[in-house]
Amino acid sequence: MSSILIQNATIINEGKSFRGDLLVANETISAIGSPGHLRSKSETKVIDAAGLLLIPGVIDDQVHFREPGLTHKGDIFSETKAAAAGGITSFMDMPNTIPQTVTIEYLNEKYRLGSEKSIINYSFNIGATNNNLLEIMKVNPSEVCGIKLFMGSSTGNMLVDNEKALRELFRNALIPISVHCEDEQTIRKNIQFYRQKYGEDIPVKIHPLIRSREACFLSSSHAVNLAKEYNTRLHIFHLSTADEMKLFSNEIPLEQKRITGEVCIHHLWFDDSFYEKLGSKIKWNPAIKTRFDRDALIDSVNSDLIDVIATDHAPHTIEEKANSYFKSPSGGPLVQHSLVAMLEMWHRNIFTLEKIVEKMCHNPAILFNIRDRGFIREGYKADLCLIDPENSWTVSKENILYKCGWSPFEGTTFKSKVVQTIVNGTVVYNNGMINEDYRGQRLFFDR
Repeated sequence: MSSILIQNATIINEGKSFRGDLLVANETISAIGSPGHLRSKSETKVIDAAGLLLIPGVIDDQVHFREPGLTHKGDIFSETKAAAAGGITSFMDMPNTIPQTVTIEYLNEKYRLGSEKSIINYSFNIGATNNNLLEIMKVNPSEVCGIKLFMGSSTGNMLVDNEKALRELFRNALIPISVHCEDEQTIRKNIQFYRQKYGEDIPVKIHPLIRSREACFLSSSHAVNLAKEYNTRLHIFHLSTADEMKLFSNEIPLEQKRITGEVCIHHLWFDDSFYEKLGSKIKWNPAIKTRFDRDALIDSVNSDLIDVIATDHAPHTIEEKANSYFKSPSGGPLVQHSLVAMLEMWHRNIFTLEKIVEKMCHNPAILFNIRDRGFIREGYKADLCLIDPENSWTVSKENILYKCGWSPFEGTTFKSKVVQTIVNGTVVYNNGMINEDYRGQRLFFDR
């Protein structure tokens, strides 16, 4: 039985910030106390956390770790190492791999890969298609995080565009439906217009005009209407516009919400003025839009219209991203830098530490009913992150851990640094060193 005593940390948890000690016994948090009040045995590892922040491990509800079938971009082992270095202790992976995760057989194969390769905790979505409802209904609600639904085409081409199939899914789903919302007809109309103007050489800055604010709102509002009609548990991924905020409510506790929303790091950090410098490196679906939209998303995080902050981590090789507009895939790597980017926004007085922990740690656990994770509570799994809030460092190719080897944050200096990441009571990341022998655990859900 291993144990760790973390002393003198500033603990950020459940809306409070306080100095304290924390004792980990085996895989769980066994005690939380004021400084100096917890006693350790001789074999206990003691960590002096004076001057450090201690938060629950980040839970990223939307990643694309590219395995199986696309492992030249990233794989479960490489990307979970990067995630651990970023303070992430649990992830939920998307189904647009090769083969697509749209059957129980393929879903179980992904869980096998996770058990063999992930150094943090894991869960995998089953993907929806126009004709796989019977497979979806075989899912055990306590064992799978959710159903991923593309109501707009993106990398992997898993678009569900049959209205009858959509309605059957919303009527019958027993677990959360997490949706990518962009209206396909609007996007195709916009592509035709800009193709006539630019030919095949469309500037990347046109991306938010092609995958427009209108396309996002039309699709998101349709999803919300379906969820209201069938009382479906709906979660909308990577919201990107001010218009969509009117679809959400902050008038009831998260535990009672049937319709929830997520925003990603790139939509909080970048706006369309960055296309000139970064080009296709910040080409995502949905597109990064205007400063007005970014400011509305920030306000909605602070007002609790938006419930979760995630990454949509989606690595591609730099050679793939360097292609012309139609050949350059959308998506980019973010898990190593998501938490420190949010902490940078804390330094800029955009978000509080308590709000960051709420949206990145607590709320994913509440929203998906994750068992015994997401909080610093006695008896919960010891998924923890220690942060030095005043230890500046600059993102460079030499310290990037993504298999693709690049980041949209290259050259950015962050004031805070992740010092240690603890998964189920085991230190998996420690000041640049990764415990590559550890394997995380499958997430389970109280449903």
